[in-house]
Amino acid sequence: MEQAVIAIGSNLGDRLAMIKKAGSFLGRLSGNEIVKSSVWESEPVGGAKYTFYNAAAVITTELPPADLLSRLKEYETECGREKNYARWSPRILDLDIIGYGNLVIETDNLIIPHPEYKKRLFVLLPLKEVCRDWTDLSTGETLDNIINRAPEMDIDKTELEW
Repeated sequence: MEQAVIAIGSNLGDRLAMIKKAGSFLGRLSGNEIVKSSVWESEPVGGAKYTFYNAAAVITTELPPADLLSRLKEYETECGREKNYARWSPRILDLDIIGYGNLVIETDNLIIPHPEYKKRLFVLLPLKEVCRDWTDLSTGETLDNIINRAPEMDIDKTELEW
């Protein structure tokens, strides 16, 4: 069993309902209780038009990283996310693997740690809540250093529960 960190985002429809639904799915996938961050609301990024709700979860899984990614993408599709979506487009659900155990992976289909997470406060701030001692395995950088260098954005912790 390995621990995996999953970033969750939604900016279409009932965003909180989608975050809750993703939490239930991750709990079933894990078979164990998951560790959940707060729900954060952030400004749209790139071409997206609507604000996002974001969160992070730590799950325990027996699935190898590639299989976990496949299950996450299948679930996004089940929830109504289009398969051939444009980068930065609005999305009903986005599930990304930020970390998986002590692995650093770089294949055509999967990069762990996630290649963009250092630029995204909407991933970093929830990540800090669930993995306070996070260290980037590819660089050795601490989470606080990564957060201090991340591009600024409008982001607020909400009181919402999932």
